[in-house]
Amino acid sequence: MALPVLSSSAVKFRRVLAHFPQELSLAFAYGSGVFRQAGASAEHGENNMLDFVFAVDDAVTWHMMNLLKNRSHYSFLKFFGPKQITNIQKYGAGIYYNTLVPCNGRMIKYGVISTDALIDDLFHWKTLYVAGRLQKPVKILTQNENSKLQAALVSNLKSAVTAAFLMLPESFSEEDLYMQIAGLSYSGDFRMIIGEDRSKVQNIVKPNVAHFQKLYSNILQDCPQVVYKHHLGRLEASIDKSPEGQFTQLMTLPKTLQQKITSLVNPPGKNRDVEEILLQVAHDPDCGLVVHQG
Repeated sequence: MALPVLSSSAVKFRRVLAHFPQELSLAFAYGSGVFRQAGASAEHGENNMLDFVFAVDDAVTWHMMNLLKNRSHYSFLKFFGPKQITNIQKYGAGIYYNTLVPCNGRMIKYGVISTDALIDDLFHWKTLYVAGRLQKPVKILTQNENSKLQAALVSNLKSAVTAAFLMLPESFSEEDLYMQIAGLSYSGDFRMIIGEDRSKVQNIVKPNVAHFQKLYSNILQDCPQVVYKHHLGRLEASIDKSPEGQFTQLMTLPKTLQQKITSLVNPPGKNRDVEEILLQVAHDPDCGLVVHQG
């Protein structure tokens, strides 16, 4: 009986999408309005704000069309026009949000990011803002045939698994892995220290293990270090914790994380290359902690 519910929810999200210009390379819904979180009732989920991200190839044109359709969604910035909105979008995480927008009887917020900025974040974790969202289950509403974007989406998931392996012990449960992955994008988030629920990661993972499995099963099945015992909910993992094994994993991490780790370990004034520093980190008994700090 679950199928009609899933279908109707997909229809609900696509009805929202119909209010916007359709030139989207990727659109997805995320957050507690989409996936149930522990401690939240189903009714509460129905009232939560719906969160969306729209990736667009040409942000100026998209904002121009959206201003014609949905001018009321924008703050006073609408008076400056689509070029200025796009310039502001480039700051920070490269995403521009319209919030508290009434749509089809619900409150929504939606972020607009350029396809190039999204691909950059997915491959290199430039800010990990949207890449972090896509390491957790989301509801993909539309996706075009951009092969580079598709490769970037897969690369982001593989990077999340590699980073988690470096931070976990040799043996761990499937839930441990998903907890580590879900926590990646919160590691540097000040809101997790000030004011936000610290058990948020657990609340995200526990009710949604099946969604995480769906997202990561192909990558884990292709991973030589893991025997994936799906029916037991356990990963028989023999993660190589030798310096050589950790060095191999460190070398495949996204560029920005490698740079963050390098700046943590490399004393000022020393001009060593990234490879040399990562080799030093690979020999460090606290390698996982250094990755976490990065």
